[in-house]
Amino acid sequence: MNYLAELPDVLHEVLHEQREIAKLKAPREWLNIDDVYKMKYSWNVVSEVLRLAPPLQGGYTEALTDFVYARYFIPKGMKLFWSGISSHMNPENFPDPEKFDPSRFQGNGPAPYTYVPFGGEPGMCPGYEYARVPILIFLHHVVRRYKLEKLIPGIGTRLKIIPYPLPDKGFPIRLQPRTT
Repeated sequence: MNYLAELPDVLHEVLHEQREIAKLKAPREWLNIDDVYKMKYSWNVVSEVLRLAPPLQGGYTEALTDFVYARYFIPKGMKLFWSGISSHMNPENFPDPEKFDPSRFQGNGPAPYTYVPFGGEPGMCPGYEYARVPILIFLHHVVRRYKLEKLIPGIGTRLKIIPYPLPDKGFPIRLQPRTT
């Protein structure tokens, strides 16, 4: 919601996509899985949010063999912590990594193992694909029904991790019904 409130062009595109999907539905007809998979731009926006503020900060693994990384010797059996955000903010993986750019996820999207908000194989979160459904259904209803207004400009840009990212001073917004 923070990015949609701050980026009117992105919100406009999401709203346009959601309205097009809603036009194809009968009054009071529920969304179905086919509708969810039509939300390509909206999912790219969600993916970019997850790149910038992944719900999973990292995880532990174990070295299966001896290896050298950045001139450091890592022995077999060593416990290692990997950080998804370090991949997400690496300019080799994502040019201009601080910029919010949903187009990064068009086509084939990022290279394997560079985008890991839900972990990576074999330790990927089993709910990854399920998460798409409630996130996009929530987004569909909120953007079509409400205008978002941040009550304190700039708030929501700094995150605290406890263990998932939250705005450090909360996220006070005003939701006003859309009239169009």
